[in-house]
Amino acid sequence: MKLNYKTTFYIGLIFFSISMFWQAYDMLIAKTLIDKFGLNQFESGLVMAFDNIMAVILLPLFGALSDRSQHRLGRRTPYIIVGTVIAAFSFMMLAYADYQQTERIQTTDLIEEHYDIAFDEDADITLRSHWYLVIQNMKDERFDTFISGDISYKAYSDWEDEIYKPINDILAQSPENLSVSAQTRVRDFYYQYLSLRAWELTEEDPTIFYTFIAILFVSLVAMAIYRTPAIALMPDFTIKAFRTKANAFITFLGAIGGVLSVFIILFSGLNQHAYHHHVSVYIIVGSIMLVILGIFLWKIKEPKLVLEKEKIEKKYRIKDLDPYENPEKSFKTKKRISLYLLLATVFLLFFGYNAVMSKIADYLPKVLNMEFYQLPFIIAQAVVIAAIYPIGLLSIKIGRKSSMLLGIFILVISLGSIVFVEQNQIVITAVIVAFAGFGWTFTGVNIYPMVVELSQGKNVGQYTGYYYAASMGAQIFTPILSGILMDQYGRIILFPYATIFVALAFLTMLFVKHGDTQKIDFKKIFKKKV
Repeated sequence: MKLNYKTTFYIGLIFFSISMFWQAYDMLIAKTLIDKFGLNQFESGLVMAFDNIMAVILLPLFGALSDRSQHRLGRRTPYIIVGTVIAAFSFMMLAYADYQQTERIQTTDLIEEHYDIAFDEDADITLRSHWYLVIQNMKDERFDTFISGDISYKAYSDWEDEIYKPINDILAQSPENLSVSAQTRVRDFYYQYLSLRAWELTEEDPTIFYTFIAILFVSLVAMAIYRTPAIALMPDFTIKAFRTKANAFITFLGAIGGVLSVFIILFSGLNQHAYHHHVSVYIIVGSIMLVILGIFLWKIKEPKLVLEKEKIEKKYRIKDLDPYENPEKSFKTKKRISLYLLLATVFLLFFGYNAVMSKIADYLPKVLNMEFYQLPFIIAQAVVIAAIYPIGLLSIKIGRKSSMLLGIFILVISLGSIVFVEQNQIVITAVIVAFAGFGWTFTGVNIYPMVVELSQGKNVGQYTGYYYAASMGAQIFTPILSGILMDQYGRIILFPYATIFVALAFLTMLFVKHGDTQKIDFKKIFKKKV
């Protein structure tokens, strides 16, 4: 017996497209909501959590439905077809709303007379005198807007109390050369002003905003339709002993999909300047998803592959020796406890990690002052991609639980160290992000196989749904909670917040007793045959 890499590759292509979609989603949507539509951190967190609210309900539902489906194309394939087609076309349609809102912003003085002056490439943004000029420019605009009747006295007074006076206080207490923390706080308040201007434009005519949200809703529902069935294909086609290796290979393909998405975004011109439209990104990502679906349908015949796996299991009596397939009553309780602890680990891991991923496109340019902030992603992901498969093989050798604990420990160290990084240190940031990527790979390669290890062949989709309910449940609340804290204490709170929850995941993982790979005792198999 050995892993069928060819089949695993074609299954992994679907995960490639899923990862590509979510990487583009994470890097574009929150930044678009904040910079172009003017939502604050809390409000953008609500929108970013919305897909996770749907996912907690829909992913287990479609996982269980696919378990029970009987179709000539198989249990999972029909969901993959419908979900991919709708998700790809709706994602491409987001280009329309993005383009329209960008054009509206271009008609105002927000860019030319404010953003471009504040962040002019020839200006020294570390000087207090520069920011005095910036806030005077800002004050003139707010006063003129108030006098013209475009904003109320309350709106003007709120801006003065919440943005203008805090910046003035920071500058008054600082030397001419601002400290790193002072620069970060001043920029934070100034970005609030830019978002306020964008929100006033949105509020004036919210049609484009509603259109963007409606299309996004359709796209996210479509992703929920096929995400669980697509992920359940791997255990459908792979016996339990090879699932860590198969998941490592599929994770490798997913990482390549994420890197491709970053490259597409990089070449579209997304950097600190948030006011370019990204039509090409939406169109290219959606088109690639459709092409990959075509390749998958051409190469994967689900019923045939499931039958081949069942023949192997029957030949070697694998299910007969698997305690998870026919557990005794006492073992059921132990298995259930391990399942709950594993799901708690998933929840806490994603509570910390997703807070970073949903806000990092906003954090790196605005806290660490990185113009081309995608470069750390590219450098780090290139290193991680090269390490994914060796990490998978190492995980097989040392065990899934040990690999999980090692990965979580690496994540705690790397996420906690970001707060010590100074501005525009691209190489150091890339090293830390790569280190975090190693940690996440150790967890990502092992945690899903540990959950489905506890399942039976007939309910893999259901257990896949449990896994995604835990991960998506975390992603409902963490963008909101992290957004509230970032609004209150500034963006700098993001990484300490994430570190705490990942450390808690380490504690729950310590008590997990089941989910490691079941060893196949061939002597026992052949003895039973005789």
